[in-house]
Order: sequence, then structure tokens, then C-alpha cells
Amino acid sequence: MPRRTAHKVPPDWADLPDEELLKLRMSDLPVRIEGSVLDGRIEQLSAELEARELRVPIHFYISDEWFTPDGSASLAVPFYLTHPRLERLEKAQMLEVEGGDHAWCMRLLRHELGHVVDNLFRLRRRRKRRALFGPSSRPYPKFYDPKPYSKSYVLHIDHWYAQSHPDEDFAETFAVWLTPDSDWRPRYAGWPALEKLEYVDSVMRRLRGRNPPVTSIEELDPLRRLRHTLGHHYRRKRRIYGIDHPEFNDRDLRRLFSDAPEYESNITAAEFIRRIRQPARRLVAGWTGIYQYTIDRVLQDMTERCQELKLRLAVPEEQARYEFTVLVTVQTMNYLHSGQHRVAM
Repeated sequence: MPRRTAHKVPPDWADLPDEELLKLRMSDLPVRIEGSVLDGRIEQLSAELEARELRVPIHFYISDEWFTPDGSASLAVPFYLTHPRLERLEKAQMLEVEGGDHAWCMRLLRHELGHVVDNLFRLRRRRKRRALFGPSSRPYPKFYDPKPYSKSYVLHIDHWYAQSHPDEDFAETFAVWLTPDSDWRPRYAGWPALEKLEYVDSVMRRLRGRNPPVTSIEELDPLRRLRHTLGHHYRRKRRIYGIDHPEFNDRDLRRLFSDAPEYESNITAAEFIRRIRQPARRLVAGWTGIYQYTIDRVLQDMTERCQELKLRLAVPEEQARYEFTVLVTVQTMNYLHSGQHRVAM
């Protein structure tokens, strides 16, 4: 049987334009955790574990996203954090880099570490753990409908992620507990979530200095086995975080824009939206916790509808900036509560 010839990545791959970089196979990317920004962050995570006297052997490896294989001591980190050029590509394709800054990355690492601890000490088998968080056997949903004001769950990473599944609830609770100087007792005083934090605290105290009964390592979808291109990866990722078609009423747009002759000299609504698209997207993402890419799809649909209706700005620009941002927030939250909130599991 003839041997397959390895695909050669040019030595200057990091200098390629996006359109050429997207043609590269993920498995051919010459990247490592060692020497990347992840190095120091993993070291900090290890120090936090040591301060808690927890013995948790973790096997870090590179994959396409953040995740922890079930029942394993492995923790997958995303390829784009291993090189500045790949971070820039991620931002160009998805409008943000999940875990790109230090604090955000540490939140994600602590969350995934919660899954590792759950795996290695078989905590999901414990009766009280199941009673407080729910059974791990519950199927993972493709979609979940979070309740932003619920006090039964901690708030750690975005999208009210603790509400998506019992295992995510545990991982989020663990992450809040582990975070240095999180002051979780006063912060969650009076919340039902405090009982979960107290439980994690009591279990972790009992696990101090103990070796875990499980130490198996599994690499699910390691980068070296991902034979598809970066372009394929991002097309799939955008489908996950995009939306089919946001519902909004033309009447909402006409509160700010008009096709009446008296506004003919004003800028078009489409041009106005393009001007404020980036700051509005960031602001709404901060308010709602929704991925910027998803919000951008809402903005794109609004722009296209304004073009179809030939609308122009009909109110003072400062007023329009504020009211349009509120409108986008409302549309995004309507999407969030529609049961179509997509979650990457």
C-alpha cells in the first residue's frame, strides 16, 4: 500500500494572508503549547491547585476547542491560543478570541479543570452531588434556554453556562470556588447556588492530599488527527454560532429610520449601522453574554432589511446610536429566550 505523502506547510505560514491560511489542514499546523501564552496560564492553574493541596494530574493537549474528554485526566485547549497569527485569524473569522486575554483564559481553564476533578475523583457518582446538581446521565442539549436572573447557579463564564447541564453546573461552581479572592460566600449570600459552593468546598477539603482513583489519559480529536482545513473548521463554527434568521418588526426599524422624502439628504440606515456596527456589537455582547458573531448576524440582517426598504436616518444621530443599540439588545435577548440559543458543548 503506498504511503501517504505528508502535506508541507511553508516555513513562513504565519505570514500567509487569511485566504491562504484557511487552506491549511489543521493537523499540519506546526504549533505547541510550550512557549505559547498558555504556558504561563497553565503554570498559574497548577499553583492554584497546589495552594488548595489538590493532587490533580492534568494532561494538556491541543484540539479545535476547549473541552475535557469524559472520564479522563486530559484537558483540550484550542489551537488558536498557541500562536499570535492563529489568534488573529480566530478574531477575523469569529470577531472575538474566546480565552484570548489572561483573565478570560483563566476562567475557562478553571472551568475545564472542574470537569477533570469531577472525572478523576468520580464525584458524579455521589448521591449529594446528584441531588444538588442533577444527574450526569442527563443528555446534553443542542440548545438551552437560560434564565439570566436565576440565583440557583453561579456566574462564571458567559452565556449563563452553568444552566446548560448538571456537569457544566458543577464545573462552573468548582471554578468559582477555585478562583483566588473570589469571595464567593458574601457574593452568593442568600442565593440557592451557595449550597452548591458549600458542597464543593467541603468535598475539596476532604480530597486534600489524596491521589485520584482515575488517572487515564484520552485525547479526543487532537489537532494532529484533524485532517480538515481551517476554512472547513470556521465554516462549521460559524454555523454553530450563527442564527437562521432573526425576527424583528419593520416597525421597530421605522422608529429610527424612514423612507419619507424629507429625509432624502440624510445618510442611509445601512451606512449608519455600518458605522456603529463594531462598538454596538461589543456593547451588546457585554450586556447579554452572547457571542459577538451571533450579534453580528442580527446586525447584518437589519442592514439588509434597511437596504430593501430604502431607509434613511430619521432622528438625531446620537439618539439613534442609543436607541439602535437598545433595539439590537432586545432582538438578541429575544433570540436568547426563543429556545434557539446555541451552545458549543
